[in-house]
Amino acid sequence: MPLLQVLEAILFSTDIPLSAGKLAEIVGLDSTKPIKQTIEDLNALYDQRQAAYRIEERAGGYQLLTLPQYAQYIERLVRKKDEGRLTPASLEALAIVAYKQPLTRAGVEVIRGVACGEVLRSLMEHNLVKIVGRRRRNRPPMLYGTTRYFLEVFGLANLKDLPKADALKEPK
Repeated sequence: MPLLQVLEAILFSTDIPLSAGKLAEIVGLDSTKPIKQTIEDLNALYDQRQAAYRIEERAGGYQLLTLPQYAQYIERLVRKKDEGRLTPASLEALAIVAYKQPLTRAGVEVIRGVACGEVLRSLMEHNLVKIVGRRRRNRPPMLYGTTRYFLEVFGLANLKDLPKADALKEPK
């Protein structure tokens, strides 16, 4: 089977990003170089025929995604559940964790100025934040960091893709 079609079928079939290494393993290759080249070739084909999708790098892997200009149509198909939405407090805590990780709950509370145990628990339930370690070997406090799913949700290849903090604007 041609690698082009095999990769396209795999990426079409998954809803999570797959690393070049995982893709190479699935197709039985020892190197990721042909995988990366084939992904470039596929994207060139998609561009050439003005496809509504392309392969993007997300969370350390590759994923077949619809282009942003079609989002309004996809949203009509896939109704977002209200219970899946984050509160402003959750988004604020998530931003703090994303930019300052790893940090303790107390560290988040110092920055936010309010208790945030429930907010962190909610972020963990949404799989956006996880416990990444402990500050000391003897008992808590726990250190929090973002998950791979966080990168997927926010369309980031890695944490270096976060906007620079000094470029962010104060909310009105």
